[in-house]
Amino acid sequence: MLITVVATVFVFGILVLAHEFGHFITAKLTGMRVSEFAIGFGPKLLWKQRGETEYSIRAIPLGGYNKIDGMDPEEEQDERSFSSKPVWARALVIAAGSCMNFVLPVLLFMVVFLWNGIETVSDKPVIGSLIPGKPAVQSGITPGDTVLKVNGAAIDTWRQVVEKIRVSKDSLELEVRTKDGRTRTVTMIPEIDSKSGRALIGIVPVIDRQVPGFFEAASMSVSHTYNIAGKMLVGLGQMFSGKAEADIAGPIGVMRLTGEMAQLGFIPLLQFAAFLSINLGLINLLPVPLLDGGHIVTLLVEAIRRKPLNASQIRYTQMVGMALLGLLMLFATFKDLLRLNVF
Repeated sequence: MLITVVATVFVFGILVLAHEFGHFITAKLTGMRVSEFAIGFGPKLLWKQRGETEYSIRAIPLGGYNKIDGMDPEEEQDERSFSSKPVWARALVIAAGSCMNFVLPVLLFMVVFLWNGIETVSDKPVIGSLIPGKPAVQSGITPGDTVLKVNGAAIDTWRQVVEKIRVSKDSLELEVRTKDGRTRTVTMIPEIDSKSGRALIGIVPVIDRQVPGFFEAASMSVSHTYNIAGKMLVGLGQMFSGKAEADIAGPIGVMRLTGEMAQLGFIPLLQFAAFLSINLGLINLLPVPLLDGGHIVTLLVEAIRRKPLNASQIRYTQMVGMALLGLLMLFATFKDLLRLNVF
């Protein structure tokens, strides 16, 4: 439980902090006044005034926030207030939070690639490892053996090994060459997977690991983030169109998954954090009031009308957004409880 709590604080902390830093840095660059930038919530533990901004560390280490003066139109305004800036500047500040949620996974994937390397499955017909309790273990095959034939058919690649084994419903005969050069033949009864109906014997290919250079890792990280975001967008589109089930996770589910990733190690946890960051960035850009995407739509309406929405219109849209987000949170929490077999 402690690992789950610590991992959750770490993951949510860096995600929200990156998001808020995007708002903070663009507000500074566009000349807005930022009164406070905080890491965490709740009572202040440490704080320091630097210029017009107070930087603080607070007691609850879940993300952070920054106070940009004048975001509420009813506040006192001056030339450096958020509401006094042109539409493009305000839209940039709003969008920067979600943009940082796409920058963060690029950095996290770079750490993963440079630290852990890139794992690729070798297509050589060499057995890398065995799955305990499966037929291959009982047959006497050992890691490092090269598969020469499957049921008498010559083998050149790992793909051929897989294709020959999965259609072998009864007995299976493998001719292998051991690491010391001896050739021997083993027989076994495959295990049939209940879902796919395919034959399995429990052998795993060799996994090659290569550590890329800095620029190669950067390029691969951008490509990896782009591909994941694309697949998530397709998934969201299918959910909204009814082509796919709305299988979403709420806070309980995300916390459980974070704990599971932490149990696997720090690298899987970083990869999961990158995945969540992309997801957070996409969700925040949806045109729903209270989300960044909703704020951007409001600014576009203002640009078209050449005047901002009045206070009552803003309150109405915020109430609608709050209701939609509340219903979504209830639905996600209900799904989490179903997965835990509470009902």
